[in-house]
Amino acid sequence: MHKVNLRNFDLNLLVVLDKLIEERHVSRAAQSLNMSQPAVSRALQRLREGFNDPLLVRTGEGYDLSARAVAIHVPLKEHLKQIEQLISIPKFDPTSDTSLVRITGLDMELSLYIPQLIRRLRRKAPNMRFEILRQEGDSFTMLDRDDVDFCLSGLLPAHSESRLHRFHVDEMPIVCVMDAHHPLADTPLSIESYCKAPHGLVSITGRGPGFMDKVLGELGFSRQVTVRLAGFTAVADYCVGSDLLFTLPKHVADRIALNKPIRTVPLPTELQLPHVNFYWYWHARNHQDPRCIWIREEFQQMLKL
Repeated sequence: MHKVNLRNFDLNLLVVLDKLIEERHVSRAAQSLNMSQPAVSRALQRLREGFNDPLLVRTGEGYDLSARAVAIHVPLKEHLKQIEQLISIPKFDPTSDTSLVRITGLDMELSLYIPQLIRRLRRKAPNMRFEILRQEGDSFTMLDRDDVDFCLSGLLPAHSESRLHRFHVDEMPIVCVMDAHHPLADTPLSIESYCKAPHGLVSITGRGPGFMDKVLGELGFSRQVTVRLAGFTAVADYCVGSDLLFTLPKHVADRIALNKPIRTVPLPTELQLPHVNFYWYWHARNHQDPRCIWIREEFQQMLKL
């Protein structure tokens, strides 16, 4: 079989050929394609050259198909349909979807939103599966490596920002959490009393100072971090009956303090920072994916309730 260089063949001509074979008439094919008859005649000539075959053959009653045209009629229509499907925007049907959705973030932050989101998604996509992955230092790197589909974070990416998309989920102030009987529980916190108290710190990497240490340093203060935790889940256990203070986003602190002998109090005036903003992030590779779009839209609808 003679090998054809597709770069030298105008594939748009195949649409014209399909209609010519179907109509077996140049004028009717032109009308169906909304083209002029001379344009279709020129296309037919180029097709004959490309296929090295007459394709449409004149007879006493008009045109008939060559043997080659008859042979390619069915596969041509099938291939054009496949190309159309390839180019068309893919459809997503949540009722039949069985894919795996991978999400990462900090445990307590995820617990504020993701269980409710998954319940909502599973009502419409009962066979969709979910995997909540432990955040390995930097959730943005996990997105970049395609280890996860989404991440929830109150941080801003230090890299790969141009490859990430996001929408705003929530914002909340920073507060202080302590045992209900802590000596500081019933008096307004001053920056001096805050700094003198022993502190607990939730640190994902396990290294370096927390964001509040940087804020204190800029003001000429420092604090002593006595306990460093890898996640929020155990914060209540370390607070109850101890003299530790934890500094956390308010909704996270409220969840930790729920049904526990724990107090949530405002930070000293000097340390009342701008609210923490939480975002739902995904990678550019999935930005136009119908499944990703559907999940994002469902999440945004949930947040409006």
